[in-house]
Amino acid sequence: MANTFSQIYIHFVFAVQYRKALIDQSWELELYQYISGIIRNKGQKPMIVNGMPDHIHLLVGMKPDLASSDLVQEIKKSSNKWVNESRFCRSKFKWQDGFGAFSVSQSHVDRCYK
Repeated sequence: MANTFSQIYIHFVFAVQYRKALIDQSWELELYQYISGIIRNKGQKPMIVNGMPDHIHLLVGMKPDLASSDLVQEIKKSSNKWVNESRFCRSKFKWQDGFGAFSVSQSHVDRCYK
C-alpha cells in the first residue's frame, strides 16, 4: 500500500472466560508485555496495554492491512497458550469469546491512554 496514510486508533476490551479474576499482579506486567509483542509482530502499534484481574484494555494504532478481529484472535490464541504453559494459574486460563472494539479519534487518544 504505497503512499497510504492512515490514523486508525482502536480501543479493544475483552475478558477472561466467565469474568474470573485470574490475572494476578505477580504476572500481569509480563502478560501486557507479551501482548504488546504480539501486536508489534503483527505490524501494529501497541499504545497501551492494561487491565484488571478479569479483563484487559488495549489501545492500538492500526494499519489498514490487518482486520481488528484477526489481531484480537491472534492475541487471545497466543496469550492463552503462553499463560497456560507458564503455569500462572491453578486452573486453565482462557479468554471469553468476543471482544469490544471502539474507534478513538486523534483528539481523544491522550484521554483514552490515561
